[in-house]
Amino acid sequence: MTNLTLYQVAVEYRQMAEQLADLDLDEQTVADTLEAEGGALEIKCTNIGFVIRNLEATALQIKDAEKAMANRRKAIENRAERIKQYLFDGMTLAQIEVINSPYFNLTIRKNPPAVQIVDERMIPAAFMRQPEPPPAAPDKKAIADALKDGIDVPGAILVQSKRLEIK
Repeated sequence: MTNLTLYQVAVEYRQMAEQLADLDLDEQTVADTLEAEGGALEIKCTNIGFVIRNLEATALQIKDAEKAMANRRKAIENRAERIKQYLFDGMTLAQIEVINSPYFNLTIRKNPPAVQIVDERMIPAAFMRQPEPPPAAPDKKAIADALKDGIDVPGAILVQSKRLEIK
């Protein structure tokens, strides 16, 4: 097998198609010749498809591993919080506020005062925050529908792109 890139193979195939078109042959002969000579291009494309599938599978495995690691991190954080609460409860029950060790100090401290809302409906309007309205953004679906219906929308056009699908 040759070490040609997909681009080189595609250029050779395209040149051959153009040369055959210039020879004034019937369509069936041109189609048969291109089919017979298109093997290298098909093999190259198939092999690249395998690479794509392999990369997608690897990315999916990494995504699954990230999710598993995030779940494990959360479990460890939750366990640390439970043990911290256990230590806090034990020190509070024993009425010990400070334990000094060569590694770290354990201290029970008061938190700053926090507001607890008992009934939100009773809070005066002066103490209520109004959320910022979200900034205006183009409604792409409405714009697409309008353009498809032949309505001109200044600043927008419909663009037809292509994609590669591997099934």
